[in-house]
Amino acid sequence: MWFSVLTGLSIGFLGSFHCIGMCGPIALSLPIHNKPKAEKALVIFLYNLGRALTYAAFGAILGFISNRFFLVGYQQTVSVIAGALILLLLVLAYFFPNDSTVFGRFHTGVQNLLGKALYGKKNNFSYLTIGLLNGLLPCGLVYLAVATSLTTGSAINGAILMFFFGIGTFPLMISLLVLGNYISVSARKKVRKLVPYFIAFMAVLLILRGMNLGIPYISPALGNADKSGAVHCH
Repeated sequence: MWFSVLTGLSIGFLGSFHCIGMCGPIALSLPIHNKPKAEKALVIFLYNLGRALTYAAFGAILGFISNRFFLVGYQQTVSVIAGALILLLLVLAYFFPNDSTVFGRFHTGVQNLLGKALYGKKNNFSYLTIGLLNGLLPCGLVYLAVATSLTTGSAINGAILMFFFGIGTFPLMISLLVLGNYISVSARKKVRKLVPYFIAFMAVLLILRGMNLGIPYISPALGNADKSGAVHCH
């Protein structure tokens, strides 16, 4: 469990600079700046909690799926496939930057729903819904976290990892909502350019982890999992 907590927090915090560039425009569109301080704090929390809950749902689903593979001893294969899929998505994003892929069309659909939620009539708890929808937006950083949740082999640990991934993004996202436009657009764009390299690095680590190379912490040599899903070191 603690591995899931720390991994989720690390990916979320280190990658949250990307969130400023990716989700920043949505966050800055929230009509919260004229609200009283207590109410403003509540809706900021609800918005970010919504994102974390959507991520946790993803993690639970992927963790449950990976558990089926872990039970038959394919945990290393899952790690390699997860890393390879992340690299594939990076390549697709590079060659299809104009949202012409299925992910792009899904992105557009979620954005339309977000637009209705942002500009429609709402109460304070509507911001939880906005956060839930925001968590559905296709994002390389979310793909990385989801792929990592595949390696947990457990629905509970997958959900924990993804929830704390969301929590890890809280500090910078809350700072953005509080400071608003003090964080310049150019600064956000510069940070976004660095994120694909971070994602690629983590994807390679996932692949190495599954290759059984005998490198401590990076690619440990693992024996076969027993029927309970436990992993034994050589």
